[in-house]
Amino acid sequence: MKKVVLFLALGAMIASCGGKKEEKKDGFEVSRTKTEEKAAETKATVPVDLDNNGVGPIKDLEFPADIDQAMADRGKAKFEAICVACHMIDKRMIGPALKDVYDRRSPAWVMNMILNPDGMLKEDSIAQALLKEYNNAIMLNQNLTEEEARDVAEYLRTL
Repeated sequence: MKKVVLFLALGAMIASCGGKKEEKKDGFEVSRTKTEEKAAETKATVPVDLDNNGVGPIKDLEFPADIDQAMADRGKAKFEAICVACHMIDKRMIGPALKDVYDRRSPAWVMNMILNPDGMLKEDSIAQALLKEYNNAIMLNQNLTEEEARDVAEYLRTL
């Protein structure tokens, strides 16, 4: 009798240790993780270009050595009113992060993107690459004056 019980217990143990049984789930599953390889590939699609001034009314712009704090304060207020809907300072959102933007783009390019996003998206290769990288999310023209755009540009220097 002991042999029969031992045999049944051993048989049950062997049967339970069999291969994994995979359960099928109804519906579908989405994985939102991005591999490091894809992230590096995306970064490589938009070049750093400090010589490109873009397309628009600003042909050249050089910043003075010191930041104009009053201008930067006005720019921060404007940025917080209209730009934060799509841009964060140090994180990618609907649009690119703007911290250290002047390490990637010329001041004139930034100003032209603020003042003339429609023209930039039509004619500027970097703006077109950014459009592609950010899933065709178009930067809307906020109809800022050159003075308001310059305030925002000054604020971006402080980031």
